[in-house]
Amino acid sequence: MMSDRDLQKISRSGVEKYLGCPRCFVLQYKYKVSLSQIPFTLNSAVDELCKNEFDHYRQKGEPHPLFLEHNIDAIPFMHVDIDKWRNFRQGLSYTSEAHGYHFYGAIDDVWVKPNGQLIVSDVKSTSKKIFDWNETKKYEYARGYQRQLEMYQWLFRKNGFEVSDTAYLVYYNGQKNEPMFNQILKFDLHLVELECNADWVEDKIIEAKNQLSSDEIPAGKKYCDTCQYLKKRWDVYNNVGI
Repeated sequence: MMSDRDLQKISRSGVEKYLGCPRCFVLQYKYKVSLSQIPFTLNSAVDELCKNEFDHYRQKGEPHPLFLEHNIDAIPFMHVDIDKWRNFRQGLSYTSEAHGYHFYGAIDDVWVKPNGQLIVSDVKSTSKKIFDWNETKKYEYARGYQRQLEMYQWLFRKNGFEVSDTAYLVYYNGQKNEPMFNQILKFDLHLVELECNADWVEDKIIEAKNQLSSDEIPAGKKYCDTCQYLKKRWDVYNNVGI
């Protein structure tokens, strides 16, 4: 049996970083080199309030009104590990000794159908004059939302659960056309249904794990903003001598 030290720990966000740019992935997860980011504390507040709301119906064993509105025959899933699964320091995990990795990710919420099948969901928030998923889904970050759900689906299946291919984004859109603020931010609530396919997940986990084990620095993606910034900065440095 392999020890924890022998296993390569890779998070859901790490695999997403690898898919976006292998070079930035290696620099961040192997060499601890990355640009600092401003935390999205308002988004986090929306996430927590949404989780509190779902927990209210979880404790009652009743469907959230959103389920009734959209004809979803399910209730929030009650499980002893629900708080662990939602904790970013722990999350839901799976270990493969055959491939030498420990993969994990923290979910937002999971629902259960009467037949025991699970539905994975994730909370998102934004503020647009008009929220249109058909327009939003054209962007790479939105495709990343579906990959995120697919990775969670894969994790649940690896932990022995039956999981629906259908997943949902619970999307809150902040209204910004109100005449007065009065310290109250109102939201429109949208439910985005996605048909997912998690067949790709393990291959990419293994690729990311192998990339971290390699001594080579991979090439950056031409559309990676960080790599393009660093390249242009280096070009200016060489030409101007900063």
